[in-house]
Amino acid sequence: MEKVAIIGVAQTKYEQNKKGNFAELVYEVTSKALEDAGITVKEVDNVVSVSSDFWDGRTISSMAISDASGAYGKDITTVEGDGTFGALYGMMRILSGHFGVTIVVAHHKGTESNMNGITNTAFDPLVERKLGLDAVSSAAMQARRYMSRYGIVEEQLALVSVKNHGNAKRNPLALLPMDITVEDVMNSPMIASPLKKLDCSPVTDGACALILAAEREAKKYTTNKKRVWMMGVGHCTDAFRLGDRDLSDTRALKKAASKAYQMAGIEPGDVDVAEVYDAFTYMELMWLEGMGFCEDGMGAEYLERGKFNFDGEIPVNPSGGRLSANPVQVAGLASMAECVLQLRGEAGERQVEGAQIALAHGINGMCGQSHCVWILGK
Repeated sequence: MEKVAIIGVAQTKYEQNKKGNFAELVYEVTSKALEDAGITVKEVDNVVSVSSDFWDGRTISSMAISDASGAYGKDITTVEGDGTFGALYGMMRILSGHFGVTIVVAHHKGTESNMNGITNTAFDPLVERKLGLDAVSSAAMQARRYMSRYGIVEEQLALVSVKNHGNAKRNPLALLPMDITVEDVMNSPMIASPLKKLDCSPVTDGACALILAAEREAKKYTTNKKRVWMMGVGHCTDAFRLGDRDLSDTRALKKAASKAYQMAGIEPGDVDVAEVYDAFTYMELMWLEGMGFCEDGMGAEYLERGKFNFDGEIPVNPSGGRLSANPVQVAGLASMAECVLQLRGEAGERQVEGAQIALAHGINGMCGQSHCVWILGK
């Protein structure tokens, strides 16, 4: 099977109330990603837009950014959800043999959206939606179940926030770089017990683009330093209804990660750096356990030992993660872009020395209903 490479990446600065419309954000990152790859839009034959009618407040949301993404006269398709799934679709289209170079672009303006109202619509309309459930309240239930099952306390969750906001100080694109303490997290306003404000990711605007290329095109257009190979990928979906699954069980993630590791021919211990979806503090710990970086229920203990710190055994979210900037549709694609920069040695102050294999992770649906895991490498 022919390999696929990421040959160009670009991100906006992540902000609140960001100036510019969707098309302007998309044009910015698409232009910069093409420049990064050293190609023009003429070499592109396929575009994947990660966009959502709900978040954009219009039907067929990809139409509004088609020209800005260079899709005029080309094939464009839309993926709704996390950017990691958009990258998966882009790779699949290349592997079909019909396309050589693909732009995958994601945009999001959370500050122009009603977060609670939109995520409420993800639930069953006959029963769950009427209860007022949304992304935050359902996450609070999952956090409480996870804590109860493994004896985790709120102060241990707070350590994730301390770590990731501290990491964000090395990232000029992050929205919330800051030095905080466990006490700061514990004293921040309660949002939905046990989640406090600093346990939750901020509403964020921004965009990201990747340029994917078939092996033949990647070697034609770029140098070896610019090429990062998509070594493995896995995705899996759990039950839709929250009541049909144990919210502390990461079974879907375990299957997705296992597929990605098998395809890449590696083990979890081979990963040098990971960008893990952490919209809420407890999620980072759960997902690290599900991906095999530690035993179930042991994520907090390993974090306390420093295993996942910037200078630890496996640096997790050196970018600051989603806790420091969470443009929802863009999140996973931004994680992949960060991994590409790490593998190229271009991550600046957040560079993990000697990184050769990176993991990027994204989710769709409430409480991690679906997971997509990427293994990238030189």
